[in-house]
Amino acid sequence: MSDLSVAPKEIEGHGLLKGKVVVVTAAAGTGIGSSTARRALLEGADVVVSDYHERRLNETRDQLAELGLGRVEAVVCDVTSTEAVDALIARSVEKMGRLDVLVNNAGLGGETPLVDMTDDEWDRVLNVTLNSVMRATRAALRYFRDVEHGGVIVNNASVLGWRAQHSQSHYAAAKAGVMALTRCSAIEAVEYGVRINAVSPSIARHKFLEKSADAALLDRLSSDEAFGRAAEPWEIATTIAYLASDYSSYLTGEVISVSSQRA
Repeated sequence: MSDLSVAPKEIEGHGLLKGKVVVVTAAAGTGIGSSTARRALLEGADVVVSDYHERRLNETRDQLAELGLGRVEAVVCDVTSTEAVDALIARSVEKMGRLDVLVNNAGLGGETPLVDMTDDEWDRVLNVTLNSVMRATRAALRYFRDVEHGGVIVNNASVLGWRAQHSQSHYAAAKAGVMALTRCSAIEAVEYGVRINAVSPSIARHKFLEKSADAALLDRLSSDEAFGRAAEPWEIATTIAYLASDYSSYLTGEVISVSSQRA
């Protein structure tokens, strides 16, 4: 019997995204974004990775290219800028010749009780975590509207869009907004041959999360999972790959919980 408290080895690719071009935002580093880019390559795609941090982005691009799989390009983008997000979609199409999948992974968290929260802190989290998804979705839909091959958008939400956690009002509100945006934009996107879905991870631990969050809190959240552990980032990425693939051809406007949490 397998021990579910021990993370399994990353599974091999099965060609789910063969021949597709995938753009992933906030893909620098070791988190869900870079894992999603890696998974897309393992599944046969060519990939454009994007992030605000140019040095880390280029390091990630080089690491992904070393896999010797599909083509990897990098485009620096500040997702709080409409001009930069529009340019990301345009440059990705210019570099790769087309766009098939957009993964909206950008997000910004923090831990501040609402009573102590400033307008600037609230606005920044909402801008990076929710408004960026609107900007990128809008830009991608304008592209898909003018081509005939259709496409897929996958958004990264969070279980905090459903569940309460102390000092997370800004982040939870933003992620709930991502869920609502996913549902409403999916209905509009049908006429362009586009499906829009979202994943809702509970906790996936990686190096940069460890630097920005309290270790005791992460340990508690991990132990609350039914498996007694956090997800590996690649375990979120495989669900994103499924939603990006033709295997989910009848799914749109859905939010898939990637969690083993007890209710």
